[in-house]
Amino acid sequence: MSVEEKRSIKKSIMNRYTGYDILSELLDDDEISDIMINGKDDIFYEKYGLIHRYEKSFSDIVKLENIIQKFASWHNRIVNESDPIADVRFADGSRVNIVLPPIAINGPVVTIRKFPKHDYTLDRLIDIGTVTCEAADYLKKLVHARYNIFIFGGTGSGKTTFLNALSSFIPTSERVITIEDSAELKIQGISNLVRLETRNAGFDGSNEVSMRELIRSSLRMRPDRIIVGEVRGNEVMDMLQAMSTGMDGSISTGHANSVKGLISRLETLVLMSGDITEAVARRQIGNAIDILIHLGRMSDGSRKVLGIYEITYENNDFFINSLFEYTYTEDGLGELLRTGNKLVKNEKFLRYGEGETHKEQTGV
Repeated sequence: MSVEEKRSIKKSIMNRYTGYDILSELLDDDEISDIMINGKDDIFYEKYGLIHRYEKSFSDIVKLENIIQKFASWHNRIVNESDPIADVRFADGSRVNIVLPPIAINGPVVTIRKFPKHDYTLDRLIDIGTVTCEAADYLKKLVHARYNIFIFGGTGSGKTTFLNALSSFIPTSERVITIEDSAELKIQGISNLVRLETRNAGFDGSNEVSMRELIRSSLRMRPDRIIVGEVRGNEVMDMLQAMSTGMDGSISTGHANSVKGLISRLETLVLMSGDITEAVARRQIGNAIDILIHLGRMSDGSRKVLGIYEITYENNDFFINSLFEYTYTEDGLGELLRTGNKLVKNEKFLRYGEGETHKEQTGV
């Protein structure tokens, strides 16, 4: 046997007994962003935005089940047939979702969203073509002027990465509170930072701490801004109320594939949160959110900012003011271009002392 073959066998044995068996190779590859396990035989991974099938598989179902129990044990979670769904987190912030039979028909399903080893700054996102210099500079001014920003897009479009990068524009003197289902945000340069994470109910259904409770509690912690990792339930109402009653400069993310789709989804979530009318729900959204940033995943696996919009609400209707749009040319190429439209809501620039300074650059 060659030296290389011996090393390969040695590494395989070590991974099997002290690591994560065949998953170790995927977990150690910093360029892989997602790992998808559909039973013991079908394993896929995403690298550079494209999905590939892994050539290896587990020798038997027991090895996969043992790794699943190892994942669950990190958070003292029990996952079995009677409680077949669990969400846990690696020490570096990577997320693990587990679904077991009988819910998963073809065997255990494990989805791992790996946390990037290196922080993505706006400069880095500019370099890889996610956003243009002009748009990044515009967003920097909006963050400084404390506009409430909502980042949206489909699954895997880079919302959390973009939020992390955008946070670098928050003044370092501010007190920031982050609220997440599973802590994965990496807010940069803020020393006065409080990180809060929800807690699932125990075996008896008690001791749950919801996103909604954390948002309410955060308002008593003297924040300058709150950042909500992702909203998907009735916590939307509390987030909107916080944004519209003093928490200027707050940022959040959510799933949607278009501006209209996002507004419709937010309306539905607000209506589900309590006994309110549709008109009140729409007014809450319009009064709270100032700027929408649409992210998308392209056919080549890259992530792009597809649009930056201002949202206003007047006469019981929403008005979307397009500030930047991703525009395609005749040769099929696209570019994020400024539309030339001016911001309608300019009072925050005036309130925070930047109205005259940035009038020409921002169109205010």
